[in-house]
Amino acid sequence: MAAQPVPHPSTDRRRVKVYELRNNDWFDRGTGFCTATFTTSEDGQPRDSRVMVESEDQPGRTLLETRICKEDGFHKQQETLIVWTEPTNGVDMALSFQEAEGCAMIWKFINNIQQQYNPSNNQDDSLSDDLAMDVPNPISLPEASLANLADIETQMRLIASSLAGRDALTKYVIAENYIDKLVPVVSDAEDLESLADLHRLCNIMKTIILLNDTSMIEHIVSDGCVLGVVGALEYDPDFPSHKANHRQWLQGEGRYREVVRIEEPTIVKKIHQTYRLQYLKDVVLARILDDNTFSVLNSLIFFNQVDIVQHLQANSAFLGELFNIFKSGQDSSRRKEAVLFIQQCCAIAKNLQPPARQTLYNNLIAHGLLQVVHFGLRSNDVAVRVGATDIMVSVIDNDAQMIRQTIYRQIHEKQPPLTDTLIDILLVETDLGVKSQISDALKVLLDQGPPIQTEAFAKANGEYAARARLVPAPDPQQDHFLALFYDKSAVKLFQPLIALQDRTTMEFTNGEASAFSYLVEILCFFVRQHQHRSKFFVMSNNIVLRVTQLLQSPEKFLKLVAVRFLRHLISSQDEFYINHLSEKRVIEPVLDLLIKTLPRDNLISSACLELFEHIKKENIKELVKHMVENCREKLQSLSYMELFNSLILRYDQTSGFTANMEYFLESEGDASRDRRRTRPPPHRNPMEHLTMDDAQEEYWNTSDDEEDLQVRSGDRVVPANGETPGARLLVDYASDEELDDNIEAGVTSSDEEKPEDTVQQEGENSMSVVPPPERLSEKRRREEDEEDNLSKMVQHKRRNSTSAGANASSTPPSTLRKKKIMAGARDSGGASKKIAISLSSTIRSGEQGGGE
Repeated sequence: MAAQPVPHPSTDRRRVKVYELRNNDWFDRGTGFCTATFTTSEDGQPRDSRVMVESEDQPGRTLLETRICKEDGFHKQQETLIVWTEPTNGVDMALSFQEAEGCAMIWKFINNIQQQYNPSNNQDDSLSDDLAMDVPNPISLPEASLANLADIETQMRLIASSLAGRDALTKYVIAENYIDKLVPVVSDAEDLESLADLHRLCNIMKTIILLNDTSMIEHIVSDGCVLGVVGALEYDPDFPSHKANHRQWLQGEGRYREVVRIEEPTIVKKIHQTYRLQYLKDVVLARILDDNTFSVLNSLIFFNQVDIVQHLQANSAFLGELFNIFKSGQDSSRRKEAVLFIQQCCAIAKNLQPPARQTLYNNLIAHGLLQVVHFGLRSNDVAVRVGATDIMVSVIDNDAQMIRQTIYRQIHEKQPPLTDTLIDILLVETDLGVKSQISDALKVLLDQGPPIQTEAFAKANGEYAARARLVPAPDPQQDHFLALFYDKSAVKLFQPLIALQDRTTMEFTNGEASAFSYLVEILCFFVRQHQHRSKFFVMSNNIVLRVTQLLQSPEKFLKLVAVRFLRHLISSQDEFYINHLSEKRVIEPVLDLLIKTLPRDNLISSACLELFEHIKKENIKELVKHMVENCREKLQSLSYMELFNSLILRYDQTSGFTANMEYFLESEGDASRDRRRTRPPPHRNPMEHLTMDDAQEEYWNTSDDEEDLQVRSGDRVVPANGETPGARLLVDYASDEELDDNIEAGVTSSDEEKPEDTVQQEGENSMSVVPPPERLSEKRRREEDEEDNLSKMVQHKRRNSTSAGANASSTPPSTLRKKKIMAGARDSGGASKKIAISLSSTIRSGEQGGGE
């Protein structure tokens, strides 16, 4: 058995980009240097063949390492591409070489390795039966002629039904150059007007394209083959009575325009090839494409576009000559072609990776892209204006801050900024698509980030606590730009609205009506983003009254535009706008519009009702008061609706919101009608607002637990003898025996020793303590206990008055000590001390009365 030759490894490092297919889009994994070599075993013998890519930015980091393990795993496309599918995870990969020489060197090594896996060259008898079964049998197709078309179609369909057959058919078609042999047959069938043969040729071409081989598809879109293939595809058997005209769109160079001559022939070839691939994907094969063929076509288009854009942006001479067209006195047709060429470049850039796209836009702006946009937006040609708008939107979508920096530089150099050009076009443009794009561009350029909120309020335990919110510092350049915009440009932008003051009729043309729609949309954006500047602008130019005039327009969408603007101001919850709406009395026209529209249910009536519902739900008192005081009769005419009836009722109940309005106003979803009926008036005791059901009432009436409660200062216990004791807190009472001992031993002596100090402390403590309310059951029980205690005290006092000296001298020391301990305990707690003072005060008053 002859030994197989070992291919020489390619140790030269070749600069390459590594791509990975993710979700039908090629992802750039990085740039590095590619080598193809063998890995060696411990004894120094070559073991596995691998392709490796080392990172250019981070030496030592491996971007790619893959093993060559299949006879057809790798494929070469064009002159600088090698694609394959990873055998471990099935991910499609690609290497894009900077030079064709490097690609050829790496491919030579890979191709030699793959040939060793070819079973026809390998005489090793140790191959397993499974591998032998997977080897496709050699195939052969009949000669390409009109007489054999039926057999060719049948055999191709049978062979392509299996995976092994598809691979074998692909290799046969490429090796035998079978497509070039079929192209002349198309002309012969057309000359003979043989429609059946043309239908067979169409099916044969579809089968070949759906084999999903990149090299075959590249050959199909080549100059010598593409017209014959698409000519056969014009006769689709699914539409036998119709014939397409694909060749009319692809033949010749009538649709190819070179604004600036491209000297590189490979780039010109790729431009033609990309156009044909896109035409195949979007037109010819759009109905029959499967996912695999769609992915192959997209991959070819993507790599061609990357090569085209990289060549153009790296060619400074080409860019200089391109943008000089707008500086020199060139004719308008060439300038139009230049704008459309840049538009196509920006459209291609959307599919590029972010770094490559950013580099392209930087180069275009450095050469004067904004001057091209200025020229295009002011052109009388609709196609040029649309192209310039697309260019501007593409750049803004990529990096709006880059355009803002250019505008800052224009302002610094005393040049008219781009925003002024956009305003001029917005006011005169008739194309609604261009208007919409310009409106969005203005909002993006004038956006200064999220709206600034100095405080955020959070309600906790019934109180509002302010929490400071950290906000980024505003950009001084953007702030200066906004100041200039509101000083000069804002009045020009909203001049159609300001000019409504002098109009008597609200009938507009289609262009004027659409302009009002976009202007009000921009105005809502300014109100939301530019809080302080927009307030001054709205107030100084009477914008609210001007927008309200649109309610008189016969166009329904303009009425909705006006209602939407007022709704936006109300929903901002800004006190300035609420007072401004009340001052200008703009709610009444909305109410008139609602009365005029009802009882019809349409979008206008729904929008008006939602506005008033929002006023009620958010409890905007100023607007409710304004409506009821100034439009009461109109509201009463709508009182059959719960919304307006509740507004009038609540206003009347609170006498113009002079009372606690939060108590009355609540959303209808939060409280039922029965609950509102049982609410007490707001001037009553706040504790009476608490309602209890029967089970709760029974629990509190029968509870024996002694708990600390909070009471109103006005709730006092009135004893049975008509005397009013001082206010006191709830305490734990001692037993009857201890109470009798304390009274006998210490009450009289305590009162007689410091009567003035005791009265003074009683007054001070009664002023400093705020007593809470008591439960009804405890009140009753405490009143009965106090009546018993008072009767016992009076009896003891009478006995002590007849023999005071004897009782004083016969008081045992233990009783005095006990009295002092209890008195100290009462003095340490304010509540118990007050009870002792109150009782002693009552007894002392009784003694004085008896003495007199």
